Amino acid sequence: MKSEELKDILLSSGSRVVICTHVNPDGDAIGSSLALKHFLERHGKQATVVVPNIFPDFLKWLPGAESILVHTKQAEQIKPVVEAADLIIVCDLNQPNRLAGLEEGIMASKAPRILIDHHLDPDTSFCQAIVSKPEMCAAAEVICSLLSEWGELDNISFEEATCLYCAMMCDTGAFSFNSNRPIIYEYISHLLARGIDKDLIYRNVFWTASEARLRLQGYLLYVNMKVLHERHTAIITLTNEERRLFKVKNGDTEGIVNIPLTMLGIKLSVFINEDTEHPGIMKLSLRSVGDFPCDQMASRFFNGGGHKNASGGKLQCTMQEAVEKVRSAIDSYAEMLK
Repeated sequence: MKSEELKDILLSSGSRVVICTHVNPDGDAIGSSLALKHFLERHGKQATVVVPNIFPDFLKWLPGAESILVHTKQAEQIKPVVEAADLIIVCDLNQPNRLAGLEEGIMASKAPRILIDHHLDPDTSFCQAIVSKPEMCAAAEVICSLLSEWGELDNISFEEATCLYCAMMCDTGAFSFNSNRPIIYEYISHLLARGIDKDLIYRNVFWTASEARLRLQGYLLYVNMKVLHERHTAIITLTNEERRLFKVKNGDTEGIVNIPLTMLGIKLSVFINEDTEHPGIMKLSLRSVGDFPCDQMASRFFNGGGHKNASGGKLQCTMQEAVEKVRSAIDSYAEMLK
């Protein structure tokens, strides 16, 4: 679909828009969704962001975050909002099942759906309009590219710019991976021109930690991190029992998977984290440096996917079984992890 046609749909499809994103929403999901909300409201629309479950506390300072509806807490409030929607925007996901508890209501809606995403292999059957750009670093960059094509990038509000910068920053690890394309920094220059404080955004996300997070981080690195030197890999585990011990709050584990990559010689880091809402489900985060294909490993072994250097998946098993499966997966990539 041509970008101008998409803009026409966004601005002419009635006044009530619902913006939804994936389960366990991260910085890109929340930032991109809120940026779309502010853009649509600037154009006279009534826009509501709905998410499947809670999002990290370190994102709750973002402008508009207080208005986000969470399905696991506000299902009855969300239902009539989705039913009344004139348009639904699905942001930062490539498969409808990643909507989790929102999927049934979103798919049952008679409103047209637009997909805005940057993940590989999108399911093109569940939305009427598709904007998929896997070469881009974040859904927020996809939005920036659209705004640029529409001649809107210099007209966006401070709130839109703040959300877009935060989203791209989060999905690139503060521009430390998947962010070599020069156009990204051209977009950033436009966002900075809107008066955003990038240093404050960075501090809010990366340098605002609770005591519990710091103590948890030390414990995970000293006690729970296993280094497979011959495979240049580190594995970190976290059970719900350990969460309770350290009084871990939402968002306290964000970014922990990246820490082992600062260790000399490490090519792959895997964080196995028991799902707080579904005990017995192990969520996996994978991060790598160089050419190691996290997305391939996640797809082959962990029912997941993502990007080359940053992917995720899940397993239904015990923590011990999950560790064994991760080790087996790592062994299958022995040649690449020499």
